[in-house]
Amino acid sequence: MAEKISVLFTEEEVDARIRELGEQISKEYAGKKVHLICVLKGASFFTCELAKRITVPVSLDFMSVSSYGSETESSGVVRIVKDLDEPIKGKDVIVVEDIVDTGRTLSYLLEMLKDRGPESLKLCTLLDKPERRVVDVHVDYNGFQIPDKFIVGYGLDYDQKHRNLPYIGIIEFE
Repeated sequence: MAEKISVLFTEEEVDARIRELGEQISKEYAGKKVHLICVLKGASFFTCELAKRITVPVSLDFMSVSSYGSETESSGVVRIVKDLDEPIKGKDVIVVEDIVDTGRTLSYLLEMLKDRGPESLKLCTLLDKPERRVVDVHVDYNGFQIPDKFIVGYGLDYDQKHRNLPYIGIIEFE
């Protein structure tokens, strides 16, 4: 099956939007420290770029959750592959995700993290696909709203391929 990728957002457009998100977060957390939780693997590119653009003190931790495997649609079954290294009790936490699709994974993850006692808990996503939402998830910081297409690049993959594209593209199969 041949793959065709068309550019949805250029590297320059992604960079500009991340800069805006960093400025917004910096203003809202002025005088505080923010703790970013990067949801691996897809959000790693976005988290690194976002952290560089936040001007308040930043700490980082990583989680890995999965509901896709090698498929192009979520299975609906959420697995925690890697949990946090440090407690989040009392911290101002922003969960950084690559894409919010059905909302199942994020809903599960946010409820689990809320039970760990953070001072505040917000969600930042590079991409939001509201047409696919089956579980209501509030996105506090949204990079781009996108159509119901399969997306790759800038950390997002298809079967572990195309994460390293410097832009965000729509992948189609011929």
